[in-house]
Amino acid sequence: MGLSPHRAYTEAGVLTASPEQLVLMLYDRGDPVPEPGRGRRCANGQSDLGRQRVRRADAIIEELNTSLDLSHGDVAERLNSIYVFCRRQLLDANIHGSAEHVDVVVKLLAELREGWQGALSAQAAA
Repeated sequence: MGLSPHRAYTEAGVLTASPEQLVLMLYDRGDPVPEPGRGRRCANGQSDLGRQRVRRADAIIEELNTSLDLSHGDVAERLNSIYVFCRRQLLDANIHGSAEHVDVVVKLLAELREGWQGALSAQAAA
């Protein structure tokens, strides 16, 4: 049985993306609350879907963190600290059912994504 059209499209995008675009794709997939108004259910552990999204976000943040090359200086070290902090927030969200912990991660990932998008746009314009 073949891939679904959506899955095939996503796979093709991943295979042809630059490393910078791959990071952006991970940020897009790392948001545990992609739809408005679902943060409370996600964090409160009231649904398997919410717990699954938090686990997926944690796995993506772990991947972003392990892909860092810390020999490249201050920026990589700061990203490492942010990723470790985000993972702790998600762990606390799962333990305590705290929407506030998820909100912190969502905000940080949105800011980091915006920064990557800006860097990609600047690179394309150059």
